[in-house]
Amino acid sequence: MYHNPVLLNESMEGLNIKPNGVYVDATFGGGGHSKKILSLLNKDGRLLAIDQDEDAQRNTINDERLIMVDANFKYLKRFLRYHNLPKVDGILADLGVSSHQIDEASRGFSTRFDAQLDMRMNQQASLSAETIVNKYSEEQLANILFEYGELRNSRVLAKRIIDSRKKQRIETTQELKEILRNLVPEKYEHKTFAVIFQAIRIEVNQEMESLKEFLTQIPSILDPEGRLCVISYHSLEDRLVKRFIKDGHFNAEVNKDFFGNTSAPIKAVGKLIRPSNEEIKGNNRARSARLRVAKLAE
Repeated sequence: MYHNPVLLNESMEGLNIKPNGVYVDATFGGGGHSKKILSLLNKDGRLLAIDQDEDAQRNTINDERLIMVDANFKYLKRFLRYHNLPKVDGILADLGVSSHQIDEASRGFSTRFDAQLDMRMNQQASLSAETIVNKYSEEQLANILFEYGELRNSRVLAKRIIDSRKKQRIETTQELKEILRNLVPEKYEHKTFAVIFQAIRIEVNQEMESLKEFLTQIPSILDPEGRLCVISYHSLEDRLVKRFIKDGHFNAEVNKDFFGNTSAPIKAVGKLIRPSNEEIKGNNRARSARLRVAKLAE
């Protein structure tokens, strides 16, 4: 089941939609944001929607103004060129894992269900969570858990996984949880396992690299008056988005010219937007959502 789209009205306001404009929904999912965008376009408007998850493809909307693309959003520029859409008036990206992916037990995204260690957003991809847990070195596992989960005991967790898989291959989410359970504080068990799963999922889907590739394309495809709206759900994503909007790259160091000005190709529009308490009550997924809006720098 696909839940209500997060920060729907706020993202539409951020896009500042022109009825005859060309827009991109870079993470189609259940199609909620796309439906709203289409409702604000006239007959000359166009919407290109992208999603790599075949479950999302089944939600496609029967509308001649919609172009549906089965791909990772890091290939956005390629598909815009293919469809003869060199510049767009707005781009929306609702990052992370969808509520449908979490709720579909067989996909292995959730800590709530016992399922195969999968976690692939693109179900045709070769790299799965099971491969990572059973094949990655101790150092690789520790780095993933530390970098993508910000877990201080990442090395201890990685060693436990290595020691356990020597005895028997780890195949399910429940097996992984049982192996790590006594290394996780009981008080924060749910939250810690969620972070462990998040770290593995990010590696499976190469989410940080895809986000970087996506963001670096924006300045060359956004119309001078166009808008970028990005909704993120954890600090790793939000940090990349914030840094790119502010500095034009992903390094901690800020590049400045002779006069001390930064050379970022895009700039923020307004402040960080969070969901209202009312939205969070109706849609728990919105709890950690953050929306950033940007446009081309002048």
